[in-house]
Amino acid sequence: MNSFFMPENIYFNYTCYNMMSERSGVILPPLLTANVSQMSLYKIAAAGLLTGVTGTGIGGLAAFLPMSASRRVRSTLLEFTTGIMISMVCMELLPEGYKQAGILSTSIGLAAGILMIIILDAIIKACVKNRDKYSFIMSGWMMVLAVSLHNFPEGFAVGAGLQTGSSVGIPLSIAILLHDIPEGIAMAIPLRMGRIKPGKVFLITILSGLPMGIGAFFGAAFGSISVFYSGVCLGLASGAMLYVSLGELINESRSLYKGRIPLVGNMAGILAGALISLLGQ
Repeated sequence: MNSFFMPENIYFNYTCYNMMSERSGVILPPLLTANVSQMSLYKIAAAGLLTGVTGTGIGGLAAFLPMSASRRVRSTLLEFTTGIMISMVCMELLPEGYKQAGILSTSIGLAAGILMIIILDAIIKACVKNRDKYSFIMSGWMMVLAVSLHNFPEGFAVGAGLQTGSSVGIPLSIAILLHDIPEGIAMAIPLRMGRIKPGKVFLITILSGLPMGIGAFFGAAFGSISVFYSGVCLGLASGAMLYVSLGELINESRSLYKGRIPLVGNMAGILAGALISLLGQ
C-alpha cells in the first residue's frame, strides 16, 4: 500500500490544510472535521464495508471449486493458498508496518499474533477430542480470525481517505480490495476442505469484511490512529497469518500429498501474491 494512504499521513495533510485556511483567511473546503454529518459517516462506513466484503467475497468464490479432486490437487490448492499469504505478509504487511510504525511496535504485534494463535490452537486441542477430523475447519477459522484482525486497521485507512476526498479514497479502496482477494481465497479453501458447504463458506468470507466497515466509520470520524497502534495491528495480523500458513496449512498439505507438484503450487501462490501487491501500488 502506498505510504501516502496511511492514516497518519492523511492526518498530517489535513492538519496542514487547516493551518493554510487559518493563516490565509480564506475559507477552504473542509477535509476532516469533528462535525462530519452522520449521513456522511454512514456513507463512508458503507463504502468501507463494500470494499471489504467485495474483496474477500471475490476470493471466497474459490469455495465453489470442486473439492472432490485427488489428494494431489487438494494439496496443491493448499500450498497455493499458503504461498499467497506468505507473499502478502512479507511483501505488504510487515514492510508497511516497519516503514510506518517502526520495528518495535510491529514486532510486538507479530509476536502477539503468533502467541495468540498458539494459545487458540492449544485451547482447541483441549476442547476438541478428534481434532484431526476437523483440522481443515480449525485452520480455516484461524485464518478468518487473522483476516478479520487485519481488516479493521485497513478500514481506518479507507475511512480517513474517503473523508479526505474521492481522489484519495477511491484509489485507496481499490488497492485494498485487490489485497483482500487472496485473503478470501486463503479462508475459503481450508474451510471448504473441511466439508463446509460452499454457500456457507462464501458467506463467512463476506462476513470477514465487516470489520473494515467498522474501521472506516471510525477512520472518517477521527481521521487517524496512533502510529504505534497501527504497527501493532499490522504485526498482529501478520503473525497470525504466518503461523496459520506455516504451522497449519503446509502440514495439512503434506499430509495429503508429499510430491513436488504442491511445491510448484506454493511458488505459484507467492508469485500471484507479488503480482497482486504490484497491482495494488
